Amino acid sequence: MDFQKLLLEAGNALCKDEVKALAFLCTDLLGRNLASVESASDLFAPLANQDHLSAERPHLLTELLLAIHRPRLVRDLRLSEQVSTTSSLISPYRKLLYNLSEELTDNDLKNVKFLLKDKLPRRKLEDHVTTLEVFQEMEHMDYISDTHLDLLENIIQLVCPVLRETISQFKAQQAPLTGTVTQETSRPRAKTYHFEPSQVPQSPERTFSCEAPEFQPLAKSTVNSSNTSMDFQNMLHGGDECEALSCGLRSLSTETSSCASLTVRTDALVISQKNETSAGNQMSQTTSTNTLLGTYPMTAAKTGFCLIINNYDFTKSGKGLQKREGTNVDKECLHKVFEWLGFEVETQTDCESSEMLSLMRELSSRNHSQTGCLVCCILSHGQEGSVYGVDGRTVAIEDLMAPFNGFNCSSLAEKPKLFFIQACQGTGEQKAVYIQADGPERSPIHSDAIEVKKSIPSDADFLLGMATVPSFISFRDRKNGTWFIQSLCQNLVQMVPSGWDLVSILTKVNADVSQRTDPTGVKKQMPQPAFSLRKKVVFPIPRAPPPTL
Repeated sequence: MDFQKLLLEAGNALCKDEVKALAFLCTDLLGRNLASVESASDLFAPLANQDHLSAERPHLLTELLLAIHRPRLVRDLRLSEQVSTTSSLISPYRKLLYNLSEELTDNDLKNVKFLLKDKLPRRKLEDHVTTLEVFQEMEHMDYISDTHLDLLENIIQLVCPVLRETISQFKAQQAPLTGTVTQETSRPRAKTYHFEPSQVPQSPERTFSCEAPEFQPLAKSTVNSSNTSMDFQNMLHGGDECEALSCGLRSLSTETSSCASLTVRTDALVISQKNETSAGNQMSQTTSTNTLLGTYPMTAAKTGFCLIINNYDFTKSGKGLQKREGTNVDKECLHKVFEWLGFEVETQTDCESSEMLSLMRELSSRNHSQTGCLVCCILSHGQEGSVYGVDGRTVAIEDLMAPFNGFNCSSLAEKPKLFFIQACQGTGEQKAVYIQADGPERSPIHSDAIEVKKSIPSDADFLLGMATVPSFISFRDRKNGTWFIQSLCQNLVQMVPSGWDLVSILTKVNADVSQRTDPTGVKKQMPQPAFSLRKKVVFPIPRAPPPTL
């Protein structure tokens, strides 16, 4: 009760803008946008629920108050004024942005908004929008991150040149700490997750009916025959635009007229020039790749929206299609996993073809500006280039994905659109290299035949995860669901907490599914992702324990 009273006193001493500043500083810590925070209690409650703030751990409160320059309040609350840099919970990157916002005047902010008028939505450039809110929108649109500050540095140079040194100092301090995980996830370096590339931590419970093989680097992966039989259960990155920026500012401020020419250096170039040994060059290449590739921002209020279309009963289709026994297991697993990943999940069952198209069009008409990603999972029968509705009519996969391109759904522009389709891509059966003669028996494995040739639209930022390669079928267990969806769910649970990106996770799914076989040891399957992604998809690490599948 005493600590709750202390939090109440701290909250009462803070003004609204200070509360918003604290929420901004905690964005990475809680893994979500805290734009809805209106009072200090709205912030302190989730921090306490996540065990970041308690009578035994009051250090975060001290760190936050010192970050917003309230040392007097720290003393009044009788909190220790010492904050260990090694145990700091607030990202240095967040502190950098906050300190910049404190130094920028109202006139500076107007100039910043002027320079961003062709990059940010007009409503984000209105007079009432604060500097921190502008920074947040730049993050949402992937213009800035802790490893990507070139645009901000250019703008600060033109608006308030004395502050550019602040950014330069931050970059110099962070350079020795930069690692693969930090670059890919934009997490605070004080909380970087360290792991060996050849290891993926196991979830606390073995929740699947089949045991996944130990993860190995792809270059060293091998197939163990003893494991093949399973139990079936336009951005401002260059200096060439700075002259135009400076010209635009001359009408607003004479202080920046001397900043027309800037030299922009990329981390990749600096690193490649400094590393002369082979080991150093290898590290430079890795760092350059990660820096140049980038990561889709996942700092919105919600990770995203996930739609699951689960077509089970085809008995009224008039096409002789059977019920898809086992598909409900897939549906439940997908629902649990994506809900755990922070998605708002909606499930639709037994949809006719027209309903499937209608669902996609309605979903694309929503405002996705406060989400970072879209996921659609379609579980159904199909034929070449299309999937069946339960009425026996088909709808082209292209038509299901088209409503979400940049022209039709502007709020998802430059955000990843992920489609996972459990279906075959033909009628052929892949054979095992090593055939185990267990004798004839009725197989519990079924296929959902479909061949997809034109699926990925020409638009950017799409991913289509198919259960199998072209011309072959995929398998569905009557009791335990499909090989592909079950492996996808399992590997998301195992690999997301270690910071792996989605394409790497799907590569692991490929490895797992390729090692599975039916009870006769004959039938095999090889999944295949296709994508037009421009960056890495790295889901925020959930705070909640992994789901039981």
